[in-house]
Amino acid sequence: MPILNKDMQLCVSFAARPSNIGTRFHNYLYDELGLDYVYKAFAPVDIEQAVAGVRGLPIRGASVSMPFKEAVIPLVDRMHDSATAIDSVNTIVNDDGVLTAYNTDYLAVASLLRTHEVDPTASVLLRGSGGMAKAVLAAFAGAGFRDLTVVARNETTGRALAQQYGARWTSEVGDRRARVLVNVTPLGMQGPDADVQSFADVTIAEAATVFDVVALPAETPLILAARAAGVPVITGAEVIALQAAEQFALYTGVKLTPDQVRRASEFSRS
Repeated sequence: MPILNKDMQLCVSFAARPSNIGTRFHNYLYDELGLDYVYKAFAPVDIEQAVAGVRGLPIRGASVSMPFKEAVIPLVDRMHDSATAIDSVNTIVNDDGVLTAYNTDYLAVASLLRTHEVDPTASVLLRGSGGMAKAVLAAFAGAGFRDLTVVARNETTGRALAQQYGARWTSEVGDRRARVLVNVTPLGMQGPDADVQSFADVTIAEAATVFDVVALPAETPLILAARAAGVPVITGAEVIALQAAEQFALYTGVKLTPDQVRRASEFSRS
């Protein structure tokens, strides 16, 4: 990486609980490509002041994570279609003081549905109703999927999300089956739910694709069970790497190769 200098472009991330994944992904590639950029994670105490700092310093770009994805909407100047589609922002790009908001989670999921050739006529059972669930469900709906069911214990958020995208809502998986299973909950993530499998083996056995958005660890109990059953998978590691690659292109103008994305993703987890 070039030594710190007055012309170096700064990119940042805003999250309540920052991780090193994005920081390592971006800085690894800045170093490899010889770009005069540096990336730093922050946990803002005031998101309005943080976004004002992006505009005023100026900072080239900002990744936005929970709980700020909707709070930043009134603070930017323009909304890209990817953010407007779900009223949620995960990326801000600063062009000479003009802040444009994107959602590269949405773009990444849409891309993965294409590259994994997931059949849009398939039934989809999506577990979760938070901000990331909105991005995932919107991407499915935008790709032409129509047989959509949201599973969420919170009836208020679950029903609202389902209605927004023409899906059904239910509070429990129960004996429901679908060709595409999607986990967008913390189940399987590091912490108290690390060993919890978000769909039962019998449900997995009848699926054609299993998609777990949990990024850390990439090999969640759900993904491991699907692999054991011979069911094709899409992992959260793929999502986070692709969305970071989209951010990288927005910040730098450099379109990464699949090999660069793979190596940076591996480094970010090492």
